[in-house]
Amino acid sequence: MLIGLISDSHDHVPNIETAVKILRERDVELVLHAGDFCSPFTIPPFEGVNLKGVFGNNDGDHYLILQKFSEIGATHLGSFGEVAVDGKTIALYHGTDAPITAALEQSGKYDIVVSGHTHEKKVEFIGNTLAVNPGTVHGFDEEATFAVLDTEAMDVKYVTID
Repeated sequence: MLIGLISDSHDHVPNIETAVKILRERDVELVLHAGDFCSPFTIPPFEGVNLKGVFGNNDGDHYLILQKFSEIGATHLGSFGEVAVDGKTIALYHGTDAPITAALEQSGKYDIVVSGHTHEKKVEFIGNTLAVNPGTVHGFDEEATFAVLDTEAMDVKYVTID
């Protein structure tokens, strides 16, 4: 199964739209967003994809974000989520608290831990757990990235938004 991994979009709607377009072209079946959408207006561009997300530390109006998720048929998991797909258990957490992120990665409970927050790409096996940070879709005058996870191969490929 191909899963899109996104984090830290920080209101950058053009990059979100580009990422969603690419994910559709690649026939991704699920998109996991590790938080920091920031504003509710960043949710509608995800309409039509199977989106699950969590809150980040910069997400503003939680109530309206949840409403926008509902309007597009997406699933919001709160501040932390567990997703079971393709025989894998995935932890989805923004990564605001580094010791919590490390504990999730080292616990052995999850096949995959997806986090963001640092805006730094990361793909690392910690024991049998694949730890992934897709970088930042916003880019902040640096490289704007997201990732595609192949759950069968347990392989991550990064995509750079030009």
